[in-house]
Amino acid sequence: QVQLVGSGGGSVQAGGSLRLSCTVSGYTLNLDTVGWFRQAPGEHRDEADLVARIIWTSGSLVYADSVKGRFTISKDNVRNKMYLQMNDLNTADTAAYYCNYLNSLRITSWGQGTQVTVSS
Repeated sequence: QVQLVGSGGGSVQAGGSLRLSCTVSGYTLNLDTVGWFRQAPGEHRDEADLVARIIWTSGSLVYADSVKGRFTISKDNVRNKMYLQMNDLNTADTAAYYCNYLNSLRITSWGQGTQVTVSS
């Protein structure tokens, strides 16, 4: 089983930046895909939207259209960490962010969420 712990959230003003980190542990051999999802205020967690995902071995990336050009997902295979650099944040980015493990594009492990709040 894969465990994930996200961190790095906080409160920023619009236009600011934050960097989220995710530590991946447990069964880390042959990892498939890890990704960031976000749960907007008032939504259930199972309604969380994909922000970005990365295939652990190949590094292939996918971004939601709403964050392209502003967010960058990356990983460190040696330290088993994943990151999300978020620039030019706006109020629509306010959400609880989860780093999750995906197997065949299905979420099989939810990480600990971290709150991001962007004020205007």
